[in-house]
Amino acid sequence: MKKICVVTGTRAEYGLLRPLMHAIQKEKGFQLQLIVTGMHLSPEFGLTVKEVEKEFAIDKRVEILLSSDTPIGMTKSMGVAMLGFADAYSELLPDILLILGDRFEIFAAAAASVGHGIAIAHLHGGETTEGAIDDVLRHAITKMSHLHFTANEVYRKRVIQMGESPDSVFNVGAIGVDIISQMQLLDRVALEATLDFHFGPKNLLVTFHPTTLEYGAAIEQFQALLDALDELEETHIIFTKANADAEGRAINAMIDRYVGKNPGRTIAFTSMGQLRYLSVMQFVDAVVGNSSSGILEAPSFKIGTIDIGNRQKGRIKAESVIECKPTKEAISEALLRLYSPPFQQSLPHIKNPYEGEATIQKIITLLRVVDPSKLLKKSFYDVTTIID
Repeated sequence: MKKICVVTGTRAEYGLLRPLMHAIQKEKGFQLQLIVTGMHLSPEFGLTVKEVEKEFAIDKRVEILLSSDTPIGMTKSMGVAMLGFADAYSELLPDILLILGDRFEIFAAAAASVGHGIAIAHLHGGETTEGAIDDVLRHAITKMSHLHFTANEVYRKRVIQMGESPDSVFNVGAIGVDIISQMQLLDRVALEATLDFHFGPKNLLVTFHPTTLEYGAAIEQFQALLDALDELEETHIIFTKANADAEGRAINAMIDRYVGKNPGRTIAFTSMGQLRYLSVMQFVDAVVGNSSSGILEAPSFKIGTIDIGNRQKGRIKAESVIECKPTKEAISEALLRLYSPPFQQSLPHIKNPYEGEATIQKIITLLRVVDPSKLLKKSFYDVTTIID
């Protein structure tokens, strides 16, 4: 049996990994191992481990979060995480570590595996998010990894540019986009019932995370967004709360206060779950904030995205994404453009640059044929010709 160990630390990441884990379970010759960490284990962030354990057996739980909303707390959490992952790997002895993205707990999971000689398969490498510390962590994870599943051809070439062999880098598309085509989403009546919330004439899905390279700016930036939302008429707003990044707790407290002052037309969720979250996208006019879902998944629903500030700066974006500065004036202008007839008329023709074909099955096929012991025998690949 080829033991494939998946690490998940957040609700959003789990939503992407979930169908892939089911596919691993069904594949003959694979043994799924699961390590749950980070926000999943925190009551403050929804204790989403309860959702995970409804579908999967959890092999290890690695507690890492400290009661701190600061860069120091995040850094210490990384240290605690490495200790926990070291113990977990010693017991599980996985053949391949499968990880997604760029968060600090995923960096710790990758770093801890190096000393154990575990081959790493990494999803969503080669991307850039210039406003977040995740950008540095993502590229560091790439250099520790042995097998790369990128979401776009530009990102595939960037991973090769970083010294990874073309034979180990595969453009499979974004796993989240693949999931949309496979999932039976909720209709409006069922969705409103499960959310206990009614959609209005206009509707927005708002997610705003701290821009971690601009520590100290989150409160001012999010207040600018709330001030711009205050000016909207006949608009219902669904908030999803921030991650466990520095200043995330401050944003979540602001959301609670805003919803408390605006009952009926606003609601907030620590975690909606993937089915409800994607179902909501069917009935909103736009995703607003700085979440990667506005860049990766929203274009497939033919809706707009208002991308605020620098958190997603550098990512390839569909024409449905409106970029703006984190000021009230700029956000208000972006909202006016969102609802303008020319922009609305352009949405049905939008092409999502992250669409692949059978993304999950491609990943399973590659995991099936690869020899983990040979993956570890890697050297730096020098790019001497044009990457094709």
